[in-house]
Amino acid sequence: QVHLVESGGGLVQAGGSLRLSCAASGRTFSMYRVGWFRQAPGKEREFVAAIGPSGIDTNYADPVKGRFTISRDNAKNTVYLQMNGLKPEDTAAYYCAASPAGLSLQRGYWGQGTQVTVSS
Repeated sequence: QVHLVESGGGLVQAGGSLRLSCAASGRTFSMYRVGWFRQAPGKEREFVAAIGPSGIDTNYADPVKGRFTISRDNAKNTVYLQMNGLKPEDTAAYYCAASPAGLSLQRGYWGQGTQVTVSS
C-alpha cells in the first residue's frame, strides 16, 4: 500500500516556476515507477512526466519537454516536478501516481492533487 500526498501548487505568473512534491508512505516506494498527470477544467486527464525506480529513466509529454523536470529522492520517498517557463495552458490540477512493475500508472496509487494556476 502506498499513500501519496502532493504539495507545492499555487498561483504564479506566466514565465514563473513552481516545484511540486509527491511524498509517499510505504517502504517499497523506491521500487515504484512514479508519474505526474494533470487535468484542466473541462478536459481529460493527461500525462505530464514519469520516472523509473532508479531515477535514471524519465519521459515527458511533448508540451512540457524542456520546461519541466521530474526527479526523485528515494531516501525521502519523494518525487518532484520542477516546472519552469510556466504558461497559462499549464493551469490544471496536478496529480502524482505510483505503480509497481507490471502495472500501469493509471491503475496504480493516486494522490489527491495540487492546483497550479498560471496567470497571463
